[in-house]
Amino acid sequence: MIRSAITVSLVPEANGGPFVYWNGLQDAFTRAAKLGFHAIEIFPPDGDAINTDEVAALCKVHNMSIAAIGTGAGWVKHKLHLCHPDSEIRIRARAFIGKIIARAAKVGAPAILGSMQGRVEAGVERSQALEWLAEALLEAGNTATALGTHFLYEPLNRYETNLFNRQTDAASFIQSRKIRGVKILADLFHMNIEEEDICGALRSLASQQVLGHIHFADSNRRAIGMGHTSIGPIADLLKESGYDGYVSAEILPLPDSDQAAVRTITSFRDFF
Repeated sequence: MIRSAITVSLVPEANGGPFVYWNGLQDAFTRAAKLGFHAIEIFPPDGDAINTDEVAALCKVHNMSIAAIGTGAGWVKHKLHLCHPDSEIRIRARAFIGKIIARAAKVGAPAILGSMQGRVEAGVERSQALEWLAEALLEAGNTATALGTHFLYEPLNRYETNLFNRQTDAASFIQSRKIRGVKILADLFHMNIEEEDICGALRSLASQQVLGHIHFADSNRRAIGMGHTSIGPIADLLKESGYDGYVSAEILPLPDSDQAAVRTITSFRDFF
């Protein structure tokens, strides 16, 4: 079954970013449950900020789940990423991600690698950056697998990374390096920028059984229906392919959080 999810940021430094709720977990669960969402996706400042007992209690009270937990504050707040020329920063980045994987697993969720993947920086050969990325993904995948979950890798658009921008390129990289326990997070906003054929890319991921999560965002990073993405064919493809994960609204809270959430759940019910 395809399930709905909506995002909450616990990171003040991410103010203005693509997250719907901003006033804490209790507020996010209460509002999302009232609208009928199945799950929450959390963007925390670090692993220590995730109180797994509190999260589990909120899930039980509201009959909801945790769709995923992001690691992006490692970059936004702490300026850590996996392809940094400084080995100490890379080590700290991997430790930061590892702690979030462990906390996420305790509430039955995968962790996400998005902005913390970094980029090929000046003075670093692409081959070397990809080696660092592969090592980190291998470690993350093994850690997640050992804890009974998986890890999500999100290809970003060209303005945010120069590593992998297209879904199938990222999937091929993971498979060529024999990295286990890692699935692809396909973000429709990034795909609108980079993919020639969104449905074709999603079909390829689904056929390879590596499609792990969807970010349900329109072309302008607003709620589905507020941009020019043709969501009907995408929804049909996901249903036909047997995708049974989350479609999660990592979107700008525009015109405001409540209206963005209502528009998202309405679109979800219309198409799924």
